Amino acid sequence: MKNTIEVFGSQVFNDAVMRQRLPKETYKALHKTIQDRRPLDGAVANVVANAMKDWAVEKGATHFTHWFQPMTGVTAEKHDSFISPTGDGGVIMEFSGKELIKGEPDASSFPSGGLRATFEARGYTAWDPTSYAFIKDDTLCIPTAFCSYGGEALDKKTPLLRSMDAINRQALRILRLFGNTRAKSVLTTVGPEQEYFLIDKSLYNQRKDLIFTGRTLFGAKPPKGQELEDHYFGALRPRVAAFMKELDEELWKLGILAKTKHNEVAPAQHELAPIFGTTNIATDHNQLTMEMMKKIADRHGLACLLHEKPFAGVNGSGKHNNWSISTDTGINLLEPGDSPQENAQFLLFLVAVIKAVDEHQDLLRISVASAGNDHRLGANEAPPAVVSMFLGDELTAVLHSIENGESYDQRIRPMMEIGTDVLLKFPKDTTDRNRTSPFAFTGNKFEFRMLGSTFSISGPNVVLNTIVADVLDEFATELEGAEDFKPALTALIKRTIREHKRIIFNGDNYADEWLQEAERRGLLNLKTTVDALPYFISDRNIALFTRQHVFTEGEMRSRYEILMENYAKVLHIEALTMLDMARKDILPAVTQFTRTLTDTALAKQSLSNELDCSMEQHMVARLSRLTGCLYRKIEALDQAVLGAKNCRNVTEEASYYKDTVFAAMQELRAVADELEGIVGENYWPFPTYGALLFSV
Repeated sequence: MKNTIEVFGSQVFNDAVMRQRLPKETYKALHKTIQDRRPLDGAVANVVANAMKDWAVEKGATHFTHWFQPMTGVTAEKHDSFISPTGDGGVIMEFSGKELIKGEPDASSFPSGGLRATFEARGYTAWDPTSYAFIKDDTLCIPTAFCSYGGEALDKKTPLLRSMDAINRQALRILRLFGNTRAKSVLTTVGPEQEYFLIDKSLYNQRKDLIFTGRTLFGAKPPKGQELEDHYFGALRPRVAAFMKELDEELWKLGILAKTKHNEVAPAQHELAPIFGTTNIATDHNQLTMEMMKKIADRHGLACLLHEKPFAGVNGSGKHNNWSISTDTGINLLEPGDSPQENAQFLLFLVAVIKAVDEHQDLLRISVASAGNDHRLGANEAPPAVVSMFLGDELTAVLHSIENGESYDQRIRPMMEIGTDVLLKFPKDTTDRNRTSPFAFTGNKFEFRMLGSTFSISGPNVVLNTIVADVLDEFATELEGAEDFKPALTALIKRTIREHKRIIFNGDNYADEWLQEAERRGLLNLKTTVDALPYFISDRNIALFTRQHVFTEGEMRSRYEILMENYAKVLHIEALTMLDMARKDILPAVTQFTRTLTDTALAKQSLSNELDCSMEQHMVARLSRLTGCLYRKIEALDQAVLGAKNCRNVTEEASYYKDTVFAAMQELRAVADELEGIVGENYWPFPTYGALLFSV
């Protein structure tokens, strides 16, 4: 590989490339368009498009695509070549401003939640100039928003951009109250830590459940799992290290700031963490990261698993969403300052987040809701389904003193003792890290730890941006109308702490006692996706999103339909896959093994009546009992799936799959996993957990 500095961003039409290739006036006009968020002039668009095309062609690109993020959870692209015919039978390479700014993909086959009928096919993609175009697989990819003919958002980018506008508007109002006239915009930034599993591709190809659903639907625990905690931060195995090296290189070419890589807790589990970026760009980059992980794993004979819980009994995979707020002048609004005014500003933004999280626990839970993540939330490696905040003892003590009007004894920060003279002492952090907290303050940002590994980070950040924007809107309105700003500010901060401190919990979120305490505090415990989603379309939440111009009511109801329908579809596919594997693979394998034992017993008896056949007889009896039980569980699951046809709407169907189909799936799995423990390994029809987790 070339020098990393030379390679970084080499496949991106970034600011440096635009500055070099665009006429000075065009470059200025484009920047003003981006800054003011206004439509791009047609003449300027043509110049930008031509420069973009020339750059892409020089790098080997032959096609372009509007790269967008529909409600499928993955990206979409339709490729068109640059070629246009000439009169002499040849071609030229062309790309117009119109093609850059707008595309018209078929919108009928993407999830719309009833916003569009199947025959209403027209949809539009619109260039997002705030996210740089890039080259992937010899194709110029142009990040775009995706909407219907009527202008309704059909994607994950449009509401994210709207939410960023909302928090920008409201945060600027607050800054002006503190006399800050330099800041022209406020941005949220995100650093999403991505967890994933790597397994051998040849073993992956032997598991229908992994191929069709992304997780193992059957699988007995291996003799060794993660008990010894020897995988976490362990030395990288050669195949994994080679994969990670190529992944870094490919991500750097795309301008993605891949920074940290290491082994995670579970065997075969790993993590990649980038440097923070603007939320919109970070979202695009995380989608690209997941795509590149799968593609590069395949080159190394590996399969990358991004499901939240691909293996029962070991840690699942999450995505930690590190979220903060900053001005365009470089001030982090979630970081204490050096002056009383700066600290007052910090405290106001801090309590705004506290109030937002407390009042909108339901929306934060909904933003991470999926059939896959339901397996993970509440397990030992993930926060429970109850939303709470960790602030650390010192910051909590500061808020307590403010609430009660007491002076805070700001002691000298304690020094961390290492226990050896070789290492220097260094200041101890004012807050510990709480890995059990769903939403933890970590110095100058909040770490939202509930996201599942397959998630687009758009949804959770739409919610975070919007709920905080709404509280800042309320705060700004109150303070703008105050006769005396400072007393009003103090009273507002005190009142907010007093009314919303119930959401702060610095202890062990895994403990059963916390769930009991959370219930006493009146916090929500929405254990499953089906429990959570109805809150999304409550009158209160519809009013919130429409008030901040992030969603229309129609867009919200459509998303509710899409998410409920997706939940039912996921469980339907999983159930059908289980039936297929149990009938076509497990039953024949058990029958064959039973026949072998029976033949062995008969052979012994034919040789001598004195030979001991008790082992074979005992095992055959046990296998026969379990095989009969397995067959009955297969039939029960089959009938449960058929019963879903009687559901009258998507809400009823999702509830039915949660309560009836999933329960039948669990019962079938329990019997099959018990059989796996006694059937000979050579007879079992697919790779076991031991092989999957420890073969790379």
